Amino acid sequence: MTRTKVCGLTSEADVQAAVEAGADAVGFIVDVDVETPREISAETAATLEATVPPFVTTTLVTMPDNAAQAITLADLVQVDAIQIHGLDPSALSVVVESFRGPVIPAIAPDEIPTYGHLGDALLVDTLSEGGGGGTGETHDWAATREATADLDRPLILAGGLTPDNVTDAIDTVEPYGVDVASGVESAPSEKDSDAVAAFVERAHGR
Repeated sequence: MTRTKVCGLTSEADVQAAVEAGADAVGFIVDVDVETPREISAETAATLEATVPPFVTTTLVTMPDNAAQAITLADLVQVDAIQIHGLDPSALSVVVESFRGPVIPAIAPDEIPTYGHLGDALLVDTLSEGGGGGTGETHDWAATREATADLDRPLILAGGLTPDNVTDAIDTVEPYGVDVASGVESAPSEKDSDAVAAFVERAHGR
């Protein structure tokens, strides 16, 4: 079964929709350097994190300036894992060594050779020019599959995934998990509970 993460949650209703759909993980976007309607404050993220039941992994999605900032923010929100965009390999290594939970670098497909040995899993996304995800655009899944064939840690696929294409994406890439944000929204930052449920059901069926 392919694991699922529903990312960019901004309200308790959206958290509930993801949990009820059976998502394995949820993501809160805090302190990023790109414009996104899914960014929330650390205080809001901590409040939402507290509503997530046990056995659903809570994830901080952030673009920190340095390792200390990432760890401090994750401890403030009390998440289980950190998904990090934009840190160079040396700073990322400090987070991996210091944080109490899983650290997941989020990278573009062409960065796999540089970051493939770092973290507890690797998230491959279609990144914006500023280095953030949530672009709603897919990338070359076949090329990603080939580039990660020898990866020795779990691969999480993101970028333009929807309930309509997630099964094809999984069949092509064979990832450990898939990550969705804009692909299950009725409006920017507002999750559609039916779309969330369909996405999780189809991903779990693979």
